[in-house]
Amino acid sequence: MNYESQVKSWIESDQERMEALCLAASLGLGDWCLAAGFVRNLIWDKLHQKAEKTPLNDIDLIYFDNSATSENADLIYEAKLKALSHQPWSVKNQARMHIRNDDAPYLSCADAMSYWVEVETAVGVTFNEVDGLSIVSPFGLEANFNQTITLNAKRPKPKAFYGRIQSKGWQVLWPQLEVVA
Repeated sequence: MNYESQVKSWIESDQERMEALCLAASLGLGDWCLAAGFVRNLIWDKLHQKAEKTPLNDIDLIYFDNSATSENADLIYEAKLKALSHQPWSVKNQARMHIRNDDAPYLSCADAMSYWVEVETAVGVTFNEVDGLSIVSPFGLEANFNQTITLNAKRPKPKAFYGRIQSKGWQVLWPQLEVVA
């Protein structure tokens, strides 16, 4: 199975996700994607054959721009998106997030994602009119399709890992998920 083609097909058939991608693309950012639960939850919903989509707590728009690292830029983009849509947007420039995470500076969105707590969460999608959808997944998609929740070896924080699993209720929402620490 070509995981990337399958995920693109699922996203293309999801009107809400396509609308969110078009809105995000309208900001004209360079290196960006809608990440984390935006893609991860869709994969797990489909693999669990859920009749109803799991509601998104937020839509994580991440981008990488070294020239505008103030949090104010994120708030401006977030306000623009919220003015166009009632979705729960969360916008974060990954060019400054290394400071919060006590890492070396990130080089791109994909590089920043490679430090996220769970391997399966480090997945995103971007969109433009010319190329269509592009999947961003520094670890690939196999773990998502294996229905695992895997501790990222680059971010070995088991307390945060297990805390996120518990607080987000992933194994309640998707009971076939297996924890791999």
